Amino acid sequence: MGLLDILQQAIGNNDAEARLDQVAQHASTGELGAGLAAAMRSDQTPPFGDTVGQLFGQSSPSQQAGVLNQILATLGPAAASALAGGVLGRMLQPGQTQITPDQASQLSPAQVTEIAAHAEQQHAGVIDEVSRFYAQHSGLIKTLGGAAIAMALAKMKENATRG
Repeated sequence: MGLLDILQQAIGNNDAEARLDQVAQHASTGELGAGLAAAMRSDQTPPFGDTVGQLFGQSSPSQQAGVLNQILATLGPAAASALAGGVLGRMLQPGQTQITPDQASQLSPAQVTEIAAHAEQQHAGVIDEVSRFYAQHSGLIKTLGGAAIAMALAKMKENATRG
């Protein structure tokens, strides 16, 4: 069974959450990331910042650091450090360009929601980069809930039928 068949079944039977592992096994990180980015941009799902904050709250400290470092890499340390009242800038030591897992675990999901929302305003491409990061951690995607997962899989199916 190919990816398109799996996506069709997941969407047709309203069991997107149950089939996410199967989809993740057959889809590339790029395909899953593109679907996730579409869900994060959709007006039918919570705003990007809220979604990232929710995922952050479910993440391990190393995953938390990973997504923050993805935001830093996308915007550049100077721009990212100024986000959300400069919370990241206060964490970074002079010359430090990456957040450590220990530093990341000191942030609340609400702070990360604000950081992500501001990052989106600065650089819309941050959604794609963060989505690619989370596509590598499909277990976390399950925490988004059925509507967001269904939206991501529907976009993946749309992309697969075009290509």
